Amino acid sequence: MIIAIHYHDDKSMITSKSIRALIDELNQADESESLEAKLASDVGKSLLESICAMSNEPGMGGGTILLGVKKDDMSLFPFFEVEGVSNPDKIILEIASQCGCTFNMPVQPEITREMVKKKCIIRIDVPELPTSQKPLYFKSQALPRGAFRRIGSSDQRCTDDDLQAFYQPKSFEAPDKHIVDGATLDDIDPDAISAYRKARSGANPLAEELNWSDQELLHALNCIDIKEGSIYITRAGLVAFGKQSALRRLDPSNRIDYVRVPGKVWVADPDTYLESIEMRGPILKTIGRVISTILDDMPKSVKFIEGSPQRTDIPLVPERVVREAVVNALAHRNYYSHQPVQIIRYSNRIEIRNPGFSLKSEERFDEPGSMLRNPHIAEILHETRFAETKGSGIRVMRQKMRDSGLTEPTFISSREDDKFSVILLMHHFLSEEDWIWLSQFKEFELGNEQLRALIYIREMGAIDNSCYRNLNQVETLAASSALRKLKEAGLIASRGSGSRTYYVPGPQLLALDRRPLAPSSAVSMHANGHSMHANATRVLPTSIAAQIAKLGKRTQPATIEALIQQICAWQPVSAEEIAGWLGKSRNYVTNKFLYKMVKEGRLMYAIPEMVKHPGQKYKAPTNK
Repeated sequence: MIIAIHYHDDKSMITSKSIRALIDELNQADESESLEAKLASDVGKSLLESICAMSNEPGMGGGTILLGVKKDDMSLFPFFEVEGVSNPDKIILEIASQCGCTFNMPVQPEITREMVKKKCIIRIDVPELPTSQKPLYFKSQALPRGAFRRIGSSDQRCTDDDLQAFYQPKSFEAPDKHIVDGATLDDIDPDAISAYRKARSGANPLAEELNWSDQELLHALNCIDIKEGSIYITRAGLVAFGKQSALRRLDPSNRIDYVRVPGKVWVADPDTYLESIEMRGPILKTIGRVISTILDDMPKSVKFIEGSPQRTDIPLVPERVVREAVVNALAHRNYYSHQPVQIIRYSNRIEIRNPGFSLKSEERFDEPGSMLRNPHIAEILHETRFAETKGSGIRVMRQKMRDSGLTEPTFISSREDDKFSVILLMHHFLSEEDWIWLSQFKEFELGNEQLRALIYIREMGAIDNSCYRNLNQVETLAASSALRKLKEAGLIASRGSGSRTYYVPGPQLLALDRRPLAPSSAVSMHANGHSMHANATRVLPTSIAAQIAKLGKRTQPATIEALIQQICAWQPVSAEEIAGWLGKSRNYVTNKFLYKMVKEGRLMYAIPEMVKHPGQKYKAPTNK
C-alpha cells in the first residue's frame, strides 16, 4: 500500500536502500540526520515533529523514518531490532490524516510497508519542501517554536535565528539591520570609517563607494537607517563603526575576552589566578588586535630563509587559520546574546567560543555556501578582505592545519547553549613520541584514523562522532563503525545517548596507557557530571580489563554482576568508577546492580554509617 504525493526535486537525498539495509545501517551507525527509527504504536507528537523537521531542514533533501523498529538502550552495546507494527492500516491512515491537517499546509510523504522477519515495518520517506513553502510548522503553535529542524539525529525546535535559514531568500530583515535604541550619529567612530575606506581601497582602489560621503557610505552599508528625515543606527553600524564608549554603554557584552589557563583544563578554583585581556571596539579595528594577541602568545617554530642570515619565527598554528577562526567568531556571533566572545589559551590548545550556534548543520560544514546570521556585517568584512562568503573558511582551516602537520581543527555547534566553538590543538600529529605511545595498541590492529582518535582522546579527554569525522574527514557511517570497533575493544566507553553520545577512555585504554590522560586527574567536563575517565592512577587488573573488553552486545546480568564483584574484591570503588569501566551511566549501574548486590550481601558499603556519603564506595565482603 502506498499513499504518496511526489514533490521530490533534484536535491532529494532520500535513500533507495531497502528496509533491511536501513536496519543494518542503524546497527552500524545509529540514527542519523536522514534516518530515524521509532517503535510507534500510535501516531504521536514525536513522529510528527520528525516529519516537520525533515521537511524543513535546508539542503538535506529529506529523510526516512522507520516505524516498528525498537532501539534496545539497556544492552551494553545498544542495537536496533524489528518489533513490527500490529495495526499498519490504522497507522498509515492516521499518518496521512495528521499530515493533512496538523501543519500550516498539508504534506503527504510517501508511505510504504514491508514484511521483515514476518513482522510489518512502515517506511515514511519525507522529501524536503521547496524553499517557497518553508517553514512547515504546527498550526497550534506560533513561529518560531512551532517549526522544527533536523539537527544530527534529533528534532530541534526552531529559534528566531533559524527563521533566517528559511526566509533569507525572501523578504526578511536580518538582525544586524535592527535599530539600536539610544544610538546616534555621535556614537560612530570617524577613525573606524577611515579604517574601512583604507581597507576597501586596498581591496579595490576603484570602488565607487570610496567617493561617497560618510553618511552615504553608512547608508549603503546598512549601518544607518533613514526614516522621515531622522537617522537611526543599526546593529551593523554599532558593531562595525561604534566608538568604544558607545559599545560599552549600549552593548556591554560585545567584547572579546582572551584568557590564559594553566594546564589543559578549565580551573574553577576562585583562588587560581587567570590572566585575562578584554578587547572592545569597532570590528575593523579590533580584528587585527585579537589576531596579534593570539599569535604573539603562541609557541613558535624557527625557519631560516635561504639567502638571509636571520631566522624567522613562525607561529605553530598558521596565521591564516587563526584569522579565519577569529573572523568567523565575530561575523557569525549572536549579537543579541549577552555573552562575550571567549578565546581560551590552554597549554595544548586554543578554544575560540562565540555565542550563536551555526545556522549550517555540522553534517554540511564542508559544503559550499554560507548561511549568514549577520549578512551586513559579513559583507563589510568581505569587502575589506577579512572574510569570504563562499563557505570555504572551514575547508581552508582544515587544509592549512594538515599542511602544517597539525591536528585538524574541531568545530562544535551547540543549539542548547547557543554557542559555537573552534578548537585548535597545538600538537604535531603522530610525532615520534606519539608512535611510541601508540605501539602498545598493536594487538588491536587499528587503522591510522583510529590511532588519531586515541591521540585526540589522550589530549582532550573525550571524542564524539562529529569530532571523529572532523579529525579524519570521513562520513558518519565510517566514523560510527570505527568508534564501535574501539568501543568493542574496550579502548573507549560511551556516554549519553543518541545525538549526545560521546566517548571517553575505556578500561583497556586506561589499563594499557602509562601516560596520564588529559585531564591529568578525574575532572568532570560535562554538565551531566560524568568524569571524562576513571582516575588514571586506578588501573584495573589486566585480567578484569580483558573480561570487560570481551563483553558482548547482550551480556547476561549475572556476568556483569560477577565482574562487579571481582572489581570490588580488588579495591573499594565508587559507582562512578564502575560505570566508567563498564561504559554505562552511574544511575543505571546503581539501580540495576549495586543496590541489589548490597541487599543480597554480595557487596558492602565502605562507609556503612552514611549510605549517601558523597565519597561512598563499594567493596566485597571478606568472607565471600
